Amino acid sequence: MKQSLFESRHQPDWDAFNSQLEALERGKAEAQTCQSFAARYRQLCQHLALAQARGYSSHLIDQLQQLAMRGHQQFYRHRSHLGAQTIRFLFGGFPRLVRSEWRSVCVASLLFFGSLAVMGLLTYLYPELIFSLVSPDQVSEMERMYDPDARRLGRFSERGSGDDWVMFGFYIMNNIGIAFQTFASGLLLGLGSLFFLLFNGLMIGAVAGHLTRIGYGEPFWSFVIGHGAFELTAIALAGAAGFKLGWALLAPGRLTRSEALRLAAGKAIQLVAGVILFLLLAAFIEAFWSSTTFASPDIKYIVGTGLWVLVLSYLLLAGRRQHAPD
Repeated sequence: MKQSLFESRHQPDWDAFNSQLEALERGKAEAQTCQSFAARYRQLCQHLALAQARGYSSHLIDQLQQLAMRGHQQFYRHRSHLGAQTIRFLFGGFPRLVRSEWRSVCVASLLFFGSLAVMGLLTYLYPELIFSLVSPDQVSEMERMYDPDARRLGRFSERGSGDDWVMFGFYIMNNIGIAFQTFASGLLLGLGSLFFLLFNGLMIGAVAGHLTRIGYGEPFWSFVIGHGAFELTAIALAGAAGFKLGWALLAPGRLTRSEALRLAAGKAIQLVAGVILFLLLAAFIEAFWSSTTFASPDIKYIVGTGLWVLVLSYLLLAGRRQHAPD
């Protein structure tokens, strides 16, 4: 689309948004103005991204950036309740953000799940390969954790149900630590995120292949299928957020690297907020459902499959009421 047509089509929207900004800045905004402000702000940010991607004139981009900066200040001074903002983010903003960052998400998912699948197959075919990644003591510990005769699966020790909350806290700290490593290391030009995605994929794949080969596949897969829907997806999304930081440093475009990093960090941190929610859900399922033995493996497979369908449907379909502008 030519710049002249783009401007003529959207200039009325920008003028209306500017009028809203002036009313908000004077503190004289009406309730109706406040209700429509968030939608107009998102629309303006989309227009700015389109203008930058299409290489429109610096004059237009500067104009939209100024409006976006003023809008950003007012948006975070908005008086809407935190709970309402959180609900809007969870039921629309986060899945839309994941879809808008589909390139980073696809690359991170391919690296993580691809390395997991390949290593799992190789370890299943070549049993000695497990010891190139995991020490013999750790292999023995993993075998004990997923022994079909174990009272609680996936535990380093035989704990009772009263200790489930302790394990819940442990899983939260462990999983968020892995996700934060994967995300923050993206500042190393994306190489850190690449390393942790591959490392975690290879480790999980090696354990899965080994346990399946020795006949512990049923307790292992019935254990991981439930919480894995949230946990494994969260690791991939953390890697995508890290890649966004790394790409901003590698290819800032017309912006300075610090400005590109600042803009990328805004969306990356939103991705990580969703990742943390996924990891909290994963920790809860792992502590109170995955480790139990009262439910048969078939039931766990059914529940786990349902959770995978739920996660994928949420990321692909939720929040589609709002459409991006031309």
